[in-house]
Amino acid sequence: MTSLICATDVSVSHADADLPVLSHVDFHIVPAEIVTVVGPNGSGKSTLVRALLGHVALATGRVQRAPALRIGYVPQRVHIERAMPMTVRRFLSLPRRVSDAQASAALERTGVPGLEGRQITALSGGQFQRVLLARALLNDPQLLVLDEPTQGLDQPGIVAFYKLIEEVRAETGVAVLMVSHDLLVVMRASDRVVCLNGHVCCEGTPQVVSAAPAYRAMFGAESQGTLALYQHHHDHDHDHVAEGHSHGPACAHTH
Repeated sequence: MTSLICATDVSVSHADADLPVLSHVDFHIVPAEIVTVVGPNGSGKSTLVRALLGHVALATGRVQRAPALRIGYVPQRVHIERAMPMTVRRFLSLPRRVSDAQASAALERTGVPGLEGRQITALSGGQFQRVLLARALLNDPQLLVLDEPTQGLDQPGIVAFYKLIEEVRAETGVAVLMVSHDLLVVMRASDRVVCLNGHVCCEGTPQVVSAAPAYRAMFGAESQGTLALYQHHHDHDHDHVAEGHSHGPACAHTH
């Protein structure tokens, strides 16, 4: 299957850093796949996202994107000036104007219908995240990119948000790339998990990543909860985990 995005041997350096932020990373994502990138603070997760989207310069490697790839993006932080009035309806038309019907359908799809007239600054954290997701879905993306999308939400809100992501994928066939710290919930929502700490430490299905020594070393006691969860919910075999240096993504190319 042809990848939507295929990154090969990607390294990224910052001018003020002695070591590269990312070192020789391979990555790919195919249609309708949910891939989650996990790792400690400073591991390069958000940098990888920016590299995949073409927002940072590469020191090595290359990133190939499918022609005319439509991407919906939910950023890690959005600053809304509280002194500036802005309704949800107006927000959904930034930066590209959409019709009332499109805005209404997007809010309906993400579980917050009827918010068009509400001020953005009056929304709860969960409502705001769903409005962000609605805006990301407005251009009918082939790939949905979520960078720490549940920051500030309580546990029920986190669970509900990821359940919504799974429903959107099932309904639309969109591929989803997530960056997250919410290990337990993310593991349940993902088809494939990539553990990043400047390089790819391990990757594979959630069950096998949960059992990988690199994952356990990275997350300590918290990793035991994800392993116990998967031992309880799954008793069938999965593909093997890949640890250490990656030997290239499974990318299919058209010529």
